Amino acid sequence: MTLVQLEYIIALDNYRHFAIAAEKCFVTQPTLSMQIQKLEDTLGIILFDRSKHPIEPTEIGVQILEQARKIIAESKKVSEIIDDEKHEIRGDIKIGVIPTLAPYLVPLFISSFVEKYPKINLQVSEHMTGNMLDLLKKDQIDIGLMVTPLNEESMKESPLFYEEFFAYVSHRHPLYDHKKVASSELNNEGLWILDEGHCYRSQMLNICNAKKADRYNNRVLYESGSLESLKKLVDRRGGYTLLPELFTLDLTKDEQTKLRKFSDPVPTREVGLVVKKSYAKKKLLEAMHKEILANLPPVMVSRKNTNVIKL
Repeated sequence: MTLVQLEYIIALDNYRHFAIAAEKCFVTQPTLSMQIQKLEDTLGIILFDRSKHPIEPTEIGVQILEQARKIIAESKKVSEIIDDEKHEIRGDIKIGVIPTLAPYLVPLFISSFVEKYPKINLQVSEHMTGNMLDLLKKDQIDIGLMVTPLNEESMKESPLFYEEFFAYVSHRHPLYDHKKVASSELNNEGLWILDEGHCYRSQMLNICNAKKADRYNNRVLYESGSLESLKKLVDRRGGYTLLPELFTLDLTKDEQTKLRKFSDPVPTREVGLVVKKSYAKKKLLEAMHKEILANLPPVMVSRKNTNVIKL
């Protein structure tokens, strides 16, 4: 049994397809298949049910895969600990970002980060919170840039900043005439929300005193996957939605006239870096933490932990 063989079975479990797993491992399909078969022969068990489409691990295969992930993770930590001791920031890093952060936060720091640390190869992907936690646990991504606190026992959270919520209100909505809005004034009427799976959706409903997602807007149920779509719905159909602070930085002057700040206590969301507790690249994590803060508006960096809306 070799580390390479363990990496192959993990890849096959991740992608559930021999050709794709081989491609991700940078080997031919026959090579990957042969090594997995060789491992099965060595162990005297069948790891995958090849009659299933997509392929699935057997009952014993699930247990072996769990141990294989632990072994590979621990083997990688050796070089990571050495790099950390030498203060070397390098290697392949996979970062997951939630969709309501990715387009507005990543462009602020990513260029300066890779320029400052040329030995780092970054791979950034978008995932919803639930999926991201699963990917972190399976070591398919290294760092999650997401909304916290999550209170996950196996994870370590490093809060970065606190981002305010703003109401984005149509000029036809009663709230448009208000200089500020209070959470107590908000309800389902005219509210456009994100669809299921977004942590931002839960926070929107908590702020707006909405207990469930019934039909919100003039008998039209439209649950969007993007904040940009919500903004356009307000522009064209009326009503209101909630936008995070970073999103509002790119609004036009006309769009900014529809923004309404909340009265105190202003609702905020905590944004942080999330890794497994066993993550060894502490210097890299510190460097990313520092680089993100260096590229944020100063008012967001200095803001304290107040009125964080639960997920």
